[in-house]
Amino acid sequence: MIDFRYHLVSLISVFLALAVGIALGAGPLKETIGDTLTGQVDQLRTERDELRAQLDQAGADLGASEAFVGAAGTELVDGTLADRRVAVVQLGAVDGDALTAVETRLTEAGATVSARVTLTDAWTSTDLRSFRQALVGSILTYLDPQPADDASVDASLAEALVQGLTGADAGDPDRLSSESGTLLEFLTTGDDPLAAVDEQVTAPADAVVLVAPGVAPDAAQTEVTEDADAAQAVLDAQIALARVAQARSEGAVVVDGPLAEGTLVPAILADDQVAGAVTTVSGADTVAGQVSVPLALNARIGGTNGHYGPGDDLTTLPTTVTLPPVDRTAADGAADPAAGGEAGAEG
Repeated sequence: MIDFRYHLVSLISVFLALAVGIALGAGPLKETIGDTLTGQVDQLRTERDELRAQLDQAGADLGASEAFVGAAGTELVDGTLADRRVAVVQLGAVDGDALTAVETRLTEAGATVSARVTLTDAWTSTDLRSFRQALVGSILTYLDPQPADDASVDASLAEALVQGLTGADAGDPDRLSSESGTLLEFLTTGDDPLAAVDEQVTAPADAVVLVAPGVAPDAAQTEVTEDADAAQAVLDAQIALARVAQARSEGAVVVDGPLAEGTLVPAILADDQVAGAVTTVSGADTVAGQVSVPLALNARIGGTNGHYGPGDDLTTLPTTVTLPPVDRTAADGAADPAAGGEAGAEG
């Protein structure tokens, strides 16, 4: 059993050690410790100020570069999409400023935005899978060409949307056909509309730009981790739409934000077959990415498929061509499906 003397000796030892430490700190070691701490603090302050100055300079350089690209971009895109009508499809909630900037660049290129469409959650909701299946049965008679016999629901709905946006009236190629109008009505009305349009679509599109929601890398990783099957189903539906958009128009471009796991462009790049048929632009949140959109669409209409943006295996800037005038005499206003994608491709 430990007696009182043991406790007393322990307490005395603690107080002696404390007294020695105080004596040394206030005496011979005072200046050394103080000087060391002061020097370290001063060094940290200096490094902080240097880093702040470097960050400010980098920000200024980036701002100047963005301003230069923005000013030069107007001249770069000028005339690259002359007289083309482009349908802009938002694949979900996208950044409004980036979307406006993309549309501005399309207009500067000579294009007219013929339709602004936003897909709703109902387009991929697992709770509405049976509803979408039934809807496909109702709209098949309005589709021409028909989806492949083994086409998925995603591919069939993609056909309905793209044909609804690109189908021209046989007697007046500048007017949307009645069948196309019916398809859009099916998709945008009812208790659970699959899509929404800003205003009535009256003219058929020659080309399609698909704008994917920008997702921060951390958010994308969380989404994939929490519900991988649901996230993959969304990507599959978006890829199906991109492939049909290319097949049923002069050209299509998928526009995305920064490359991040779980987002659309990396999913396209991961599949060689899809990547070989679908053009992409990354970094739509930057001026360079926004300028690249009409240039990439010009290249795709001209027959060149590519993937543009910052990053490995991506091309910095598309190479444009002089496009022939738009042929408004064709009844359907669509390009040969063999030129770009596969109609009714699997989602």
